[in-house]
Amino acid sequence: MSGRREDSGQTAGGAAQDLVGIGFGPSNLALAIAVADHNRRDPERALRARFVEQQERFGWHRGMLLEGATMQVSFLKDLVSMRDPSSRFSFLMYLQERGRLADFINQKTFFPTRIEFHDYFEWCAAAFSRAVDYGRRVVEVRPVRGGDRVEAVEVVSESVSDPSDRQVLRALNVSVGTGLTPRLPDGVAQGEHVWHTRDLLFRAPEATNRRYRRFVVVGAGQSAAEAVDYLHRTFPDAEVNAVFTRYGYSPADDSPFANRIFDPSAVDDFFTAPESVKQDLYGYHRNTNYSVVDGDLIEQLYRTHYQEKVSGRERLKILNTTGLQGVERLPDGVRVLLRSLTTGQEKSLDCDAVVMATGYRPVDPRSLLGELAADCLADDQGRLRVDRDHRVLMADHVDVGVYLQGGTEHTHGITSSLLSTLAVRSGEICDSLLLRRTAEALRADRGKEIDALLG
Repeated sequence: MSGRREDSGQTAGGAAQDLVGIGFGPSNLALAIAVADHNRRDPERALRARFVEQQERFGWHRGMLLEGATMQVSFLKDLVSMRDPSSRFSFLMYLQERGRLADFINQKTFFPTRIEFHDYFEWCAAAFSRAVDYGRRVVEVRPVRGGDRVEAVEVVSESVSDPSDRQVLRALNVSVGTGLTPRLPDGVAQGEHVWHTRDLLFRAPEATNRRYRRFVVVGAGQSAAEAVDYLHRTFPDAEVNAVFTRYGYSPADDSPFANRIFDPSAVDDFFTAPESVKQDLYGYHRNTNYSVVDGDLIEQLYRTHYQEKVSGRERLKILNTTGLQGVERLPDGVRVLLRSLTTGQEKSLDCDAVVMATGYRPVDPRSLLGELAADCLADDQGRLRVDRDHRVLMADHVDVGVYLQGGTEHTHGITSSLLSTLAVRSGEICDSLLLRRTAEALRADRGKEIDALLG
């Protein structure tokens, strides 16, 4: 800490925040809304909440806000409607304020574009600008002890632009909503010519000097198919190679009965199920979300591929049943090493960039918790034990609540990192905060009664 300055971020009078949210993406934004809705209904029991976000402003997968790309969830699964359809933060209220409600209805669709839904998120986030410290990265969570108990934590953040600028927020609870981090194949690192889909819209405009006029996209999911389509449309002089180990893109199962896995009640079912059943359910329904593509996009890509065969100029190449063997950097591009899974034949493609549509992985919150990580309870596989209210189970001497916004697929099911249950989950966390505060107050009153009797 030498040479750094720390400013206290406590509330007036030195009181701790009821909640500090680490990260301010859609998950903690939904929680901020749930807290605000509660505070309006019951100002006497208002919760104090603050959030820390390393981005300079609100943003959600900006690198994949592709023109025309639509959401894969209904607009009714916005940040509030499944919890409280009357909330002023609903997507319909956003449309009304933007003057587009009738126009949206006339589209006869449940699925807005990703660009419009992002604008809805920004519209919601603007209402909390005074409660969010943007441009700050949480670097430490320190326990605050009272005797032999951990009564609070200090959330230490530093400015992204000036690491010497440190701030401390004292909190009774924290909500970890840091999102996901890109997953890359072993031995592959991002660079000038090696991109992850997360950064597609940032990196593609930089590809002005294209010696090879070729791109490679690795992956078989929705992001991979969208990246292939985007590159094919954006660079009409370039060849686009879609590389995946499957025989073809697999359609997402969005049938009504399968979609019930995204219902709030499905979280209850999953949470109480035996471990073997959890694994079965996760396996059965992976094709509702993971490594699958919207049927319309599959058909569009197939038509393009076929029409190019007819014309005799194939720019869209489908390299199915093909595995990535490695990536070699070239002075002005990258060489992608491939191997056919069916014939064993190896080949290489020199290209201007390779796009890794290889998904994401959750961040282990223990990496943020410092000393407190040792007090987190884990199961026999080393995974965090998480209660139904999304709170990490801790050692008995820890009074601080650590809530997880994601990374709980093993306890809460497939919706853990998805938008589908954000509204309901935020309400559950808000209710838990209130219940825990009431229980703490009752314990304190009971302690005073005992002290009075003994005194």
